[in-house]
Amino acid sequence: MAESAVKFLLEKLSFLLEGEVKLLTGFREEVVSLKAELESMKAFLRVADAVEDEDEEIKVWVKQVRDASFDAEDILDAYFYRFAEQHQKRHGFYGRLFKIAHTIKTLKSRYRIASELRSIKSRVSDISSRHERYRYKSNILPEEGSSSSTGRQSALYELRRDEALLLEEWQLVGIEKPKQELVSWLLKDEVSNVQVVAVVGMGGLGKTTLVNQVYRYDKVKQRFQHRAWITVSQSFDIRKLLVKIIEQLLRGIAQPIPNETYSKDILSLKQDIICFLGDKKYLIVLDDLWSVGSWDNLKNAFPQNNHGSRLMVTSRIVEVASATSTDHFGGYTFPLKRLSSEESWNLFCARTFHGKSCPHHLEDISQDILKRCMGLPLAIVAVSGVLATKDTNKISEWQIFRRSFEAGFDNNDKLKNVKKILSLSFSDLPYLLKSCFLYLSMFPEDWRFKKFFIIRLWIAEGFIREMKDMTLEEVGELYFNELCNRSLIQTAVDDIDENFKYFVLHDLVREIVLQKSKDQNFATIISEQNPVLQEPARHLSVSTTLENFRGGHNFSRVRTLLLFGKNCSISSISFSELFSKYGRLKLLKVLDCQGLPLDTFPECITKLYNLRYLSLSGTKVASLPRTIGWLRNLEMLNLENTLVEELPAEILQLHRLFLVRALLYINDIGSAFIKYKGVRVPKDIGNLNFLQDLGVIRASEGGLELMRSLGNLKQLRTLGIQQLEAEHGAALCSSIEKLSYLRELIMEAREEAEILEVQNISSPPQCLQRLLMCGRLEMLPQWVPRLSSLVLLLLRWSKLRLDPLQSLQALPNLQMLIFQKAYDGEELCVKAGGFQNLKRLAFYCSSGLRKVTVEQGAMPKLQELWLEDCTLLEEVPSGVEFLACLNTLAIINMGDQLLSKLDRSSQDSDFSRVKHVPKVYIGSRDADGLHTTKLS
Repeated sequence: MAESAVKFLLEKLSFLLEGEVKLLTGFREEVVSLKAELESMKAFLRVADAVEDEDEEIKVWVKQVRDASFDAEDILDAYFYRFAEQHQKRHGFYGRLFKIAHTIKTLKSRYRIASELRSIKSRVSDISSRHERYRYKSNILPEEGSSSSTGRQSALYELRRDEALLLEEWQLVGIEKPKQELVSWLLKDEVSNVQVVAVVGMGGLGKTTLVNQVYRYDKVKQRFQHRAWITVSQSFDIRKLLVKIIEQLLRGIAQPIPNETYSKDILSLKQDIICFLGDKKYLIVLDDLWSVGSWDNLKNAFPQNNHGSRLMVTSRIVEVASATSTDHFGGYTFPLKRLSSEESWNLFCARTFHGKSCPHHLEDISQDILKRCMGLPLAIVAVSGVLATKDTNKISEWQIFRRSFEAGFDNNDKLKNVKKILSLSFSDLPYLLKSCFLYLSMFPEDWRFKKFFIIRLWIAEGFIREMKDMTLEEVGELYFNELCNRSLIQTAVDDIDENFKYFVLHDLVREIVLQKSKDQNFATIISEQNPVLQEPARHLSVSTTLENFRGGHNFSRVRTLLLFGKNCSISSISFSELFSKYGRLKLLKVLDCQGLPLDTFPECITKLYNLRYLSLSGTKVASLPRTIGWLRNLEMLNLENTLVEELPAEILQLHRLFLVRALLYINDIGSAFIKYKGVRVPKDIGNLNFLQDLGVIRASEGGLELMRSLGNLKQLRTLGIQQLEAEHGAALCSSIEKLSYLRELIMEAREEAEILEVQNISSPPQCLQRLLMCGRLEMLPQWVPRLSSLVLLLLRWSKLRLDPLQSLQALPNLQMLIFQKAYDGEELCVKAGGFQNLKRLAFYCSSGLRKVTVEQGAMPKLQELWLEDCTLLEEVPSGVEFLACLNTLAIINMGDQLLSKLDRSSQDSDFSRVKHVPKVYIGSRDADGLHTTKLS
């Protein structure tokens, strides 16, 4: 976005003017003039950005401003780079930047920089001369007090602070009838051979949502225990899809994926699938199938058995849907209909007016707008997401939107109209969100991403603006949630673990963001389908092998490089080659190598002095070089799931660091406990006083000095510490009391029997939301029940002797409470009125527990109750019948006495207590993983 480009340039010019007086002697006035010119254009750019699609001249003008700003930024970045290169081993990078003039020893260097900036100044002056002409000719600036533009470009303080919406009822309007029809077809007993049902309809109709609901339906899951969901899409790789099918089938039965799977050819992979599914009843979903050829390539991977197996296909193309059931398999085509007028109106009002009825004065406008949505759910929720931000008392805002909305519609091209609607949703975004949304164009098709992964990239790019009393991550979460609320980002759940949420782009939304990104030269995507770089952009995404990465362009303008691991065959050697051959990537700000097959840290990275963000997550890198200290601008370092065990002392030279994530998750499918391994850090880590996120670190190496040092990290929001010993307790407690902004705290003792000495915290952080304590406590610390903001509490190895529920039940925001080898008593009781917001309660390995009582009125919102390895528990918790919202009850590795009472034929059966619970699972966990059956 042009406004963002100008913003970044102004910040660098300000820095130059404040620190480089000697360099700019005789030239300072021109730089001041350039800065003033840009300042005057900045506010106009916000509005121009919003309307450039409607005015070709404005579009050209905005592009000229953006390009000139980028060119000026390149000049300054190259200048700072040369300085850093000369002073890479000197201490105090930013302190020396203010004396940068002394490092340029020749007048030639000074004159070259001055000449380049003069050229930019001349370009900007020429561009600015057209500013007033466009201002009046296009009449695009709003009148004072008008909200049509200022509403769209409003400050972030006006963004809704709602949580990102999950799959709520409004998203399922009109879905129940077709869902039941499909479920009935899948469960037909009289048809034993493999059958295919193909759901067909245009994009935005809700095919994937419908089939996903069927796929997750309890009776379907119970009938088909071997299931896989595969998104095919237009640009699919048959081999990768077959690997994904194997991964999902094995994950479904908690089996590890053999390493040789990833090196097998297509025929061998198909044979493996056929062998696995040959004698089983299976359900496979092929979502978004685009061609008959794709079907022909995939269909012979699924065995034709007589066990009642089923395939489900979604497609936009009738011919493709028909082909799936005309040969090889039987079945039928299910054309998905658009929503009725009533269903459309219900969905529109639910989203636009937050479940309330439409105000009378807006009914005609709303109906006109809704008519253009043609009963397509995606179009309706996209429009509603925009209108939900409008003031219902200002009919003029709605009228302006209706006029924009109606322009350019084609009654004969429904797909074009849906794209028009989505494009308007983009245009209506506050300008601060547009760069954030365009950033999503860099991710591969059907990419599943996590919220904070995206937010941290936005921060590194400088897209997030500071807000009072909030961290950048918290502001970024507002941005992200707003994009979700406008239906530009969708929430989904994992195919195997439904507690795990991730985010995706609808394929039509992705088409829009790719086109917008291309129009503005925002990002370049290099993939197997598009291996040639047409024009260098600031942001570069690579999801192909290095051999396919072709192009003769100079990459000196690139500031962001995202390399998508599973799709990139890049070794440490070829990684360095990438930087030298295509190079001049030296001015990178963001480098994400997540999942790349790297064994060693590429030394060339330490020359990227402009780097703000570095992720090596998921690589096999085992150590960091001492030259990591050269990256003086680094703000975020992600080492999750690498083999790095120690951060070198030179990390302390990175004074701008505010995030260090370093932990290795240990895969143990035979354990209910998440296990991880942290890193050793210098004992003076407290000198990095900008740190907000640190973990997981090992306490044993730094000892008391490290514990005391943590108290200096006053900005910390997240802290994870491992291998704590009893002697660390006093110093750790003292430090925690100083961390008033702490949101998440993980404390783990050196071993299960080690005392976790954390009783003496008199003033705990009142913002704390997530607390995990692993170690022997014997009694619950008195400060824990005072944590009014606490959302999650996990206690492990605690050996509590007294019922902790009495102390915790008044916590007003607690939603998740987990005990893992935490309670040694025989009875627990949840009192009436206790735990008003608790949604999940779990007890693992409470070996002495014999009785649990739930009084009426307790835990009114509880959705999941998990009991595992409580072998002396004699019966289902008394009072479980009062838990009206309980959706899941899991009984794992429990004693025979309890299990016998769940037998409905038993005289003293407890089944009546749990008959209202939709999902009651009985099972066991062993070295091969978790095995459950649903109690019917």
